Amino acid sequence: MISVSALTVSRGERVLFRDLSFQIAAGEAVALTGANGAGKTSLLRVLAGFIRPDAGTVAFAGADPAAARASAIHWLGHLDGLKTGRRAREELEFQARWAGAEADGIAAAVDVLALEPLLDLEVRKLSAGQRRRLAFARLVAAPRPLWLLDEPFAPLDARWRAALGLLMQAHLDKGGAILAAVHDPLPVPARALDIGVGQ
Repeated sequence: MISVSALTVSRGERVLFRDLSFQIAAGEAVALTGANGAGKTSLLRVLAGFIRPDAGTVAFAGADPAAARASAIHWLGHLDGLKTGRRAREELEFQARWAGAEADGIAAAVDVLALEPLLDLEVRKLSAGQRRRLAFARLVAAPRPLWLLDEPFAPLDARWRAALGLLMQAHLDKGGAILAAVHDPLPVPARALDIGVGQ
């Protein structure tokens, strides 16, 4: 699904990692590990197309990289990327529609993530865990094959970590793939990819 070859990424004058190569197949989850500052978030941002690597290539199963990033990737960053002044309903509709969701997909995400009681609240009034569920909803509402996740479970309690684990497993069972930067083990079987010790 994605192939990375000889990737080198730096931040300022410091090289985060050099000559990194790996592949992720359909149906596979990869846990991206490494100390703080090792470059986990930077790697995810390179794959998502937000920053350019110093060297190396990223290929998407023969597809044009720009087209793949526009239609085949979901990015969920460490920050939720939600407009706090909007009501949760408005933010969900905007994000999900932008990702290509239809009404049925949005309704399914609301149901699966138990968002109905939150929809009339401003995003700023939601807890960190509730905001994370709202951000995750577009992944359910508008399915895309590759999920790039940065610390996806950090603000969630045990119940919702388990629930999102089930959603991740369902995504994998349908042939999707996941690359997630984590400090704790993922709640699904995953191959580890350690990128270094950081500073």
